[in-house]
Parts: sequence; structure tokens; C-alpha cells
Amino acid sequence: MAVLSGRALHYVLKIGDRAKNAFFFRQILGMKVLRHEEFKEGCEAECNGPYDNRWSKTMVGYGPESSHFVIELTYNYGVTSYEMGNDFGGVTIHSTEILPRAAQHSYPIEKTDGGHLLTSPDGYKFHVIDQAATEADADPVQSVELRVTNLAASRQYWEQVLRMQPLAENKQSVWLTYDVKQASLELTQTPDPINRAKAYGRIAFAVPAATQQPLHEAVVAAGGTVLKSPITLETPGKPAVTVLILADPDGHEICFVDEEGFSQLSQEEPDGDQRLEKYLAKDPFQSK
Repeated sequence: MAVLSGRALHYVLKIGDRAKNAFFFRQILGMKVLRHEEFKEGCEAECNGPYDNRWSKTMVGYGPESSHFVIELTYNYGVTSYEMGNDFGGVTIHSTEILPRAAQHSYPIEKTDGGHLLTSPDGYKFHVIDQAATEADADPVQSVELRVTNLAASRQYWEQVLRMQPLAENKQSVWLTYDVKQASLELTQTPDPINRAKAYGRIAFAVPAATQQPLHEAVVAAGGTVLKSPITLETPGKPAVTVLILADPDGHEICFVDEEGFSQLSQEEPDGDQRLEKYLAKDPFQSK
């Protein structure tokens, strides 16, 4: 089966304290705010989880989402913490700058067999390889790890149904992508049942709008789980996008958004950082 024309976009993390996370992602990991959006009510596609309340979305990364894999920080007003599960393995980053910054700010660093581990204020793992990306313009974000209970079944789903291309593998993991120049998806076998708890996230990819419905039909034909059939979402003052929300065999949520709409929606905001600071300053739920 031909590889789908897709592009890795971002992974969604629910956060409980925007101020602490703003410090971690900007001052420790060295990411910048690409855009910040506020919403008065819950998302029809549960982009902020099963919450019908005011929430915000802050996109952070090392470059524009058109060329970099970024992190979406989802904040639900009044929700200060989320129960962590074992579904998310972490993000791997190649950088020679993160560890010195962490040391400068006395941020905890844990040594691991393959590098160093930093944990975000909410408990999300970031695996730091102390070396520069292989190419000068390469994205420092190398991969995103999801844990699975049956590697063979998960691989079949992501390869045969979602049409991703395998990059590498070992007995425990497989790495897949839609483009070798993008951050890859790492699926890692775990002996434990997957518990997504309350902090579960969502990985997003962009695909041509014309492929969303055929992809939807392929998932249905394969007996896969469709959480949301193609639906159009509105963002105030920005282009609308169509999304298809799926779940893999272990319940990991996957969003396929139309490339045409999303490429306009995701334009970097020059004042994104200032917009975040504005709402941090007047948020009664945040640490000061």
C-alpha cells in the first residue's frame, strides 16, 4: 500500500499550571511560543479533553509548524492537575543547549542509558540527547514515543491502515514516519495494560483534504475506532479546519487535519509570547 502524503504536526499535552510550563518549555527546553489561542467553551472534537469550559491552546516549538514538530499545551481553566497514565513514553530531543540551561536554573536532570531525562511540571518526559541535530536546519525534536501492548498489532494498524513508513526497529520498538525529514513516531512494547488516565494526549498529522474521507473509510473497513468522523472546527478570527479523530488499538488518539486549512491556521503569531503573558497575568488559577 502506498505511503500516505502526511506531515507530523504536534502532540497535545494537558497542563495544570501555565506559568510553570511556560518557564519549562521556554527557559529550559528553549522552545518559543508560536501562537496562543483562547476559547470560551469546550471543543466539539474534544481538543481540550472532555471538558466544556474555558480553555487555551499554546503551541511551542523550535520553529514553525510547517517545518517542525511542536507541542500543544492545552490548559483548562480551573483544572490544576491531571492523573498521569503510562501511555506516553516521551519526546526525544537532540540539543547541546538544554542541559546547560537546566543546570543554570537548577532544574532536575536524570541520567539515563541513552542520554538525560527532564520531566515537565506535569510529569511528561523529555529525553535529551546531548548532541546537535544531524543537519543545521533539522528539527531538534526527533521522535515521540507511545507505549503499546501488542507491537505487531499496533505496527500493522499504523503501517497498513494509516499507511506510515517504517524507519527502524528493534525487539521492543518500531519507528514510523510519513517523511524521513520529520520527527518520527516511536511505538514501544510494554508488558503492562495501557492506562491513559486523565492526562492522555493526542498526536496530530496534516493530510490533503481529499484524503481524509478515504482514510476514514479505510479505518472503518479495517474495524478501527473512529472517535470523530470528519468535522469542521472554527477558531475565532482564523481559517476553519476539518479534522478526523481516530484511536489506535490501545486507544491513543490521532488527529488528521486538512493540510490546506491547517497551513493557514497554524501561521506563527509574532505576538504569541505576549499573548500568553497577557493571559498568565490575569489568570486567578495560576502560580505567581
